[in-house]
Amino acid sequence: MNLTRKILALALTLLAALVAAWPAPSGAELVVAAHDLPAGVPLAPDDLRTIHVPPELSPTGALSRDEATGRALAAAARPGEPLTDARLLPADPDTASVAVRLADPAVARLLRTGSRVDVVGAELRVLADNASVVAVQADEVAVLAVSREAATRVASESLTQPVALTLR
Repeated sequence: MNLTRKILALALTLLAALVAAWPAPSGAELVVAAHDLPAGVPLAPDDLRTIHVPPELSPTGALSRDEATGRALAAAARPGEPLTDARLLPADPDTASVAVRLADPAVARLLRTGSRVDVVGAELRVLADNASVVAVQADEVAVLAVSREAATRVASESLTQPVALTLR
């Protein structure tokens, strides 16, 4: 019985030494989506997870948790997807997202998240310039990031008729 205890104590001591000597995770910290994340919603700390990757696998524009928290995604993200500066909307409190019905649904196929467009309403009036495409839905609706001032004009105009987008 005494021998069994000594062997068990020795095994536990070796295990503790092995755990203590085990190297900490190395590499670059990478912030990824913790779960499915929708576009346009500010990120909370529990929406984010940090993983370690070899430095050569860390993408350009990778963000820290602090840099990503409070910012909104330009397009939806899946769990484990890295979050970079290109995936997030500009951190501008004077920016708002607005959904518009497109006058020409064929334009929707040309749009990509992050594309820059001008929004044109009736009477060839530019409602917003240099808007950023956040998402495209069902070939007829686009979600755009525009200034808060322009968002009111664009939303008001698009209530009564579809708007045209010109690609930049």
